[in-house]
Amino acid sequence: MLRSLFIAAAGSSRLERLVESAPVSKGLARRFVAGSSADEALRVSRELADDGLAVTLDHLVEDTRTIEQAVTVRDEYVSLLGRLRDSGLTPAAEVSVKLSALGQRIDEKLAREHAHAICAAAAEAGTSVTLDAEDHTTTDATLETLLALREEFPNTGAVLQAHLRRTEGDCRELSTAKSRVRLCKGAYSEPESVAFQSALDVDKSFVRCLNILMSGEGYPMVATHDPRLIAIGEDRARWFDRSTGEYEFQLLYGVRPDEQARLAAGGHTVRVYLPYGEQWYGYLMRRIAERPAGMGFVAKVVTSRK
Repeated sequence: MLRSLFIAAAGSSRLERLVESAPVSKGLARRFVAGSSADEALRVSRELADDGLAVTLDHLVEDTRTIEQAVTVRDEYVSLLGRLRDSGLTPAAEVSVKLSALGQRIDEKLAREHAHAICAAAAEAGTSVTLDAEDHTTTDATLETLLALREEFPNTGAVLQAHLRRTEGDCRELSTAKSRVRLCKGAYSEPESVAFQSALDVDKSFVRCLNILMSGEGYPMVATHDPRLIAIGEDRARWFDRSTGEYEFQLLYGVRPDEQARLAAGGHTVRVYLPYGEQWYGYLMRRIAERPAGMGFVAKVVTSRK
């Protein structure tokens, strides 16, 4: 129930204004967000790379309503990829892109063209792009764009959410040779008709999907902080005789850094999901939704504004 409340809070403009203006907020945001600018994102990327970690950067955009905004997001990614290349951070650093930020809700064709431009810039930089998953209403359109992009950029990554009932089938379709698939639990509130509601059912789905991906011919990207699921991921990799270069673990920036270091020290590829940008509120609320202690943070913010 608390998780649903925080996810709903991510869309509350009133609470957004309260949180963004509270002094305590910026300190917490810095724990999970690299900063507001590409300069800060590059600095943190370098620090992570020096620690033996790979990176996927996400420019935070919560609500693209105009074509002009979508173009700005496209240009930000193209510029970022050039700077990653010039800084010698590729191929260890890639980018994650939400099609909604590129204008998917305005014009799907335009969003696809913007994604193509970003993939082209990534290819020139010697790295790749992963298309982030969003709520279930966008899944079909996002996967259609994925398949179109893979005709020219076959290393474009997909994201599948274990809480959606359809995801096992999507895993089977996408577990093809060299197919990069990030499997996560899912961070959007969805109706029971399309998504599992209990944590146990989501975990069971995650394991079923993980088995499909690990037994397939693709490249699984295991995105979870759950110790049990990480252990199962390590076990499934051994069971299906995968070398450490044939899969990776992905964890969020600021979450379980000791575990990130442990996995990397054990020879695993570990990629840190590193967001940056001024529109950090919605992202922060979704991260807090995954941590029960977050209720205390929001209570502190609200009481501090009275």
